[in-house]
Amino acid sequence: MKVAQAPELIHAYSRAQAIADGVLVDVTATAREAGFSVPVAVTRAVWADCVEWTAEIDTRKATYQDEAGRLWDVVWMANRAARRAAGAGCCVFEVLRVPREGRGIRPRSAVLAMRIGAGDAGEPVITIGLPSED
Repeated sequence: MKVAQAPELIHAYSRAQAIADGVLVDVTATAREAGFSVPVAVTRAVWADCVEWTAEIDTRKATYQDEAGRLWDVVWMANRAARRAAGAGCCVFEVLRVPREGRGIRPRSAVLAMRIGAGDAGEPVITIGLPSED
């Protein structure tokens, strides 16, 4: 009888590498303030759409927002969603944010997905991304 061999690992990409490369943004400090007890990161796409804000955008939109406040909105709503979905490995939630593009200042809904999984050492970690991101 032949024993099946494990497939050869071609490439591994750790969470630490993703954070160092900027693919993920570590938001653990703010997430802890919002009630999370495990490390939390957001994808670059979530950061760009829901958090990133510059003085140029403030001027163009004639409104004041900052990245700290926008990040707080994301992690606070994620915390509320996590409490509602207790025990689930993934949940989808909404965040209202003023879009960076255009001149409009009315908040628009962004749908985000929160996944809990294993970190580089097997510890629980949370990643917040777009629903289409893996």
